[in-house]
Amino acid sequence: MGWRSLVTRCLLLACSSACTRAKPPPQEAPATRLPVKLGLDEPWEWNGIIGTGQSLAVGVEGLPLRATQPSYRNLELELPGGAFPTNSSDDRLSVAPLREPLRKFASGYPAPYPGNIYGETPHTCMASQITSLVLSASGGQGDYVSVHSVVGESGQALRSLLKGAIPRDDTGLAYAASLFELRALTRLAREAKRSFGVAAIVLTHGESDAENPDYEQGLRRLWQDYAADAAAITRQQRSPLLLLTQQSSVPNRPGSVAASALAAWRASRAEPAHIVCVGPRYQFEYAPDAIHLQSLGYDRLGEKYGQVFFERSVLGRDWQPLAPTSIERRPGVVSVGFHVPVRPLVWDETMPSSYPAGHAWANGRGFELLVDGAPARIEAAEIHGDRVDLRTSATGRLVVRYAATARAQPRRGGTWRWGQLRDSDPFVGATTRTPQPNYAVTFEMTAP
Repeated sequence: MGWRSLVTRCLLLACSSACTRAKPPPQEAPATRLPVKLGLDEPWEWNGIIGTGQSLAVGVEGLPLRATQPSYRNLELELPGGAFPTNSSDDRLSVAPLREPLRKFASGYPAPYPGNIYGETPHTCMASQITSLVLSASGGQGDYVSVHSVVGESGQALRSLLKGAIPRDDTGLAYAASLFELRALTRLAREAKRSFGVAAIVLTHGESDAENPDYEQGLRRLWQDYAADAAAITRQQRSPLLLLTQQSSVPNRPGSVAASALAAWRASRAEPAHIVCVGPRYQFEYAPDAIHLQSLGYDRLGEKYGQVFFERSVLGRDWQPLAPTSIERRPGVVSVGFHVPVRPLVWDETMPSSYPAGHAWANGRGFELLVDGAPARIEAAEIHGDRVDLRTSATGRLVVRYAATARAQPRRGGTWRWGQLRDSDPFVGATTRTPQPNYAVTFEMTAP
């Protein structure tokens, strides 16, 4: 039996295996529960977070490693040497302190779980950020332990990550791998006398589905299947959140549109209680290929995931990204209203202009205006409170986009799509100590 067939068979067996005795968690002191609830829901003692996606979910180009020290008392599933392929009842499985790298690096491409890690993932810094925020909010008296599973597959479209994916060429194993880890962690938590549930699914994805018209539907299906299977395995009553970010890299043909980024925003609007668009990824530090992140970029992405997770899952607040809420048309002006997480709106002057002088959108600061599909001139983009006014003499059917269309060249240290609009969130990452305001999402709206 070949490696791919063996892995597939063992993962499928793991999803239905019975529970047996396992090692106690190594060096894990009794978890401290929060003395009072910070939000609407009591946290579990172990809070599961499943990370899936493609290359940015598994740290491609994320070297050298940065977050190599344990993240408070946050955890990951430990797979001792020789313990995989196996099933979730294997008593060699245990939990271990979360740190980068989560496992041994991948040795080829494509690389199936558990050898799917290429570098720094966002997860250690995400976990540290959550715990740090809980400690701050509770006056140092609380604790928050998250347990991270990273099952993404580099380069793979969403169809390879969904439930029921057909395994081929060492791909299509991510969903089965997540259920293997979920069953193992459920058993280990019970034996350690810890409560456990899945708090969130983190999806870092979109490049391989950049022009997929069914991407929004696939995102909603991903959340629905994970919510149902998490409830069946852990018996949890609360549904996990799906946290996602928008890709800004593909396609990179000048003038091409990142349809999957638009679909991610629409999915969050269609399922606001369950799917959260954390924001774009264009503001982070990119590798020279302008597609993958540098290690610092992965860490900052993890901190932003952690901040939004804390707001939505721990505090129970209805946090939403910097995103449009309305569009109005007046003579010579198209006015876009925004939900602003932390006022005021400002232009990030450290970002270069999106288009060169002479281009119709050179004064748009990331905004794009089209008439019947053709670029229309933006004379100025002006902030007025919670809205941005686009001054234009264009008439006809107007469509407003933001950070959706590829430039001729990527931003230096960045990628092919970006904008300058951000809020004034004072949030500073717990690990990187860098400012992390919220940048406007990629969107498309039609003016009335």
